Amino acid sequence: MTKITTEIIDQIKPMVFDQATGAPKRLAHCRYADLRVEAVEGKGAVAENGAPKSASEDYGFSFGVRVLAGERSVAPGYFGQSLGTADLPHLAEIVKAGLERAYRRALANAEWKANARGKFGPLGESLWDTQLHPVRVVQDVVPAVFEVDPRSVPLDEMSRFATNLSKEVGAGHEELKYNVIVAYTLMTRELFCSSEGANIDQAYALTQGMCYVVTVANGASQELYDVLGHQRGWEILRRGVNEELIKFPPFREFCLALAKEAVALAHAPALPTTDKEVVVVTDPHYNTLVSHEIIGHPVELDRVLKMETAYAGRSWLLRNLGEHQAGKQVASPLVTAYSDPSLPGYGHYKYDHEGTPAQRIVHIENGIFKGFMNSRQTAAIFGGNPNGHWKATDSSLVPLIRMSTTVFGKGARDPRDIIKEVDHGYYLVGHRIPSIAESRENFRISARKVYEIRNGELGQLYRDGGIMADTRDYLMKVDAVGTDFLIYPIPNCGKGQPMQTKRLGNGGPTMRSRARLTGAVIGAME
Repeated sequence: MTKITTEIIDQIKPMVFDQATGAPKRLAHCRYADLRVEAVEGKGAVAENGAPKSASEDYGFSFGVRVLAGERSVAPGYFGQSLGTADLPHLAEIVKAGLERAYRRALANAEWKANARGKFGPLGESLWDTQLHPVRVVQDVVPAVFEVDPRSVPLDEMSRFATNLSKEVGAGHEELKYNVIVAYTLMTRELFCSSEGANIDQAYALTQGMCYVVTVANGASQELYDVLGHQRGWEILRRGVNEELIKFPPFREFCLALAKEAVALAHAPALPTTDKEVVVVTDPHYNTLVSHEIIGHPVELDRVLKMETAYAGRSWLLRNLGEHQAGKQVASPLVTAYSDPSLPGYGHYKYDHEGTPAQRIVHIENGIFKGFMNSRQTAAIFGGNPNGHWKATDSSLVPLIRMSTTVFGKGARDPRDIIKEVDHGYYLVGHRIPSIAESRENFRISARKVYEIRNGELGQLYRDGGIMADTRDYLMKVDAVGTDFLIYPIPNCGKGQPMQTKRLGNGGPTMRSRARLTGAVIGAME
């Protein structure tokens, strides 16, 4: 049996293109079809308390189909399948069969839709034909960017790297009782072909390091973990990243700093809860999770249109078509927020998973709400042009509207001056755990560490605390935004049913507002 590598895309590209473009000719009442194929090669190593725990090298190979078809009405049908080496001799037949299964599902869906239209009168008339907003049809090849090819890194080298680092982290402090180091690197290649003639072959490298530590001191414990990562090769763990918008030290320094921080926090007092609002200054790392939770998810248009309400909630930005925030002030004039797949990092891509060229979409401009992330289908429903945010975790799954790189925009203030102007307040550094309302209209997000500010200077360090606020009220009270715009990786954003866990980017600059402080870590990672 042939080993599956990312080069398999070169071999199957003509077959996949022919299957996609020929579908409307072969299948009666087929209005549109697309095929997605993905091949991944990855390897990783895990060390625990200075000893190797696991090391693995694996591949992923899958395809997914979408068909729009129907006679009396038009509806979608989907099919997806994970593949292995045993499927290679019959791959063309398997893809063709998957296309036909999606087609039959679309026909059945369309027939039920047509029957419902006739049965339920005015209510049935709301069942529109499924349409896709037109986009520029593209044929393109997008190469991966790296210096050290993820496929070339020896697995034993990765295991030694993680193990030696775990030993060093564990030996540094007597308060440190447990640590885990994870390092992995991968290469992904995605092929998208459609009956409209799209033929897009895009690849990317991705490397990530994760450090998890537990410290105990004076009866208090701290569990901290953080990740660094980028769409680059193995070189980023060795030497770090020093780009304009993404900055990480080498992974060794990153892990040692996290361990030192956890020790300091174990010795620090718990943050007291305030009974009224106080001045809060939040750093770019903390605002990474704020932008993710109260901006990113509420502007995903499938959520807004109630397509996933049962699984992930709705949006405070649109209750219904008569009660919404479009064109209204939802934040201070100093606040701008947007999603932009062209920005570097985990959220970067050139085309989404329906072949739409990715583009920046502004959500809030100088405090005014402007628009949502969308797909071709939701753009056809809601209006506006598709902006390229339809993505799946792998090709066997149905894509969803997902964040790319969703951020607060850069401001004009020196972040040091933002702190110096505060007579009394708190500086929140690093994000930790979110607890978010169903429609994201309020939030509770804890910080890794909190400093008291007195007379413009950082003072007492606190642990186990964060901000609790009404979303709109918090954004309206922003009175300073810094120039220190940075992007950070989010490695585990979950959405959908079945759950799709995706890597993406978030970030922003230092910001100042007012909110209540909470003195306990509440909630669970999404």
